[in-house]
Amino acid sequence: MSKNAPALLVVDDNEDNRFTLTERLRREGYGDVACAGNGLEALEALAKRPFDLVLLDIAMPEMDGYEVLAKVKADTRLRDIPIVMISAVDEIESVARCIGLGAEDYLSKPFNAVLLRARVAACLEKKKLRDQEGVYLQQIETEKRRADELLYAMLPAGAVRELKATNEVRPRRYNEVAVLFCDIVGFTAYCDDNPPEKVVEDLQALICEFERIVHRHEMEKIKTIGDAFMATAGLFSPLPDPVFTSIQCGLDMVAASRRIEPRWDVRCGIHFGPVVAGIIGHRQYVFDLWGDTVNVASRIAARAPPGTVATSGATWLRIRERGRGRSLGLVDIKGKGPLELIECQELERPEQCWTGHPPSSPRFK
Repeated sequence: MSKNAPALLVVDDNEDNRFTLTERLRREGYGDVACAGNGLEALEALAKRPFDLVLLDIAMPEMDGYEVLAKVKADTRLRDIPIVMISAVDEIESVARCIGLGAEDYLSKPFNAVLLRARVAACLEKKKLRDQEGVYLQQIETEKRRADELLYAMLPAGAVRELKATNEVRPRRYNEVAVLFCDIVGFTAYCDDNPPEKVVEDLQALICEFERIVHRHEMEKIKTIGDAFMATAGLFSPLPDPVFTSIQCGLDMVAASRRIEPRWDVRCGIHFGPVVAGIIGHRQYVFDLWGDTVNVASRIAARAPPGTVATSGATWLRIRERGRGRSLGLVDIKGKGPLELIECQELERPEQCWTGHPPSSPRFK
């Protein structure tokens, strides 16, 4: 018997009827035919193994066909099994009632070979098509999840939400965004001195940890460029203090780089201001940011001492009462001229944050 042969269940309290119907089904090529002598036996058989079709008599002792039909259609595991009612010629009204309750079709006794062949084949074909539809729907849902995963891998979560809601991500200006750049000191030399497999493995470990840190701070990863990691605070998801959040994120990234082999030195640059954001390209498209805020943050990262988080003096003013910093003096920033840079050394812990009293503790002056 083929593994894909349909399984049929004949339910009738009359042994002669069961034998006759079973033999005719086998002559039609259906080798997997089981029998039940009453409704209780039928439910037990259905609980033990799957069936593709049930041929169910109406008039039976203990539990009649109506009760069996009702229980099968109420069971979410069984309700999709087609049921053909077996009836005498004078039970047509009962058959109509059963079809209204969910039965697929009916067969009259005595059994007509032509009708038997046609109705059984039709019911099994419908079941096969329904099963295929279920498989296709599951495949579509799986592909949809993969597409979503790919989108979230390529775009910030806020951009994905907008894309799914409106079918586009409109370019727009965001006026109050903290932009963070983090890069690895001496990465080029490390690449020259190590096999490519090790370089990629080590970089992957660090970037994955950076992604977890950014997610924990409710920021958005924008992209990686070589060994540089770019993230924002307050772009899609509003935050009460994007600057404070991004500095804390940068400090956590520096700490993480010291825990993870090969314990690279990293440096972070942060700037706050307006940015323009949007998607560029049709093939291998990317979500990106532009503007003076982005350029300054990148150039601050390039001038920050190894193992530090630096920001512009103007950005530091936004959180000066909540942290301790060290001036790095005036540093020439391309396109801006001399800017005072501040090394961010310490921030209030969350439980120390201002809750109604002025944040004037001398610890953070």
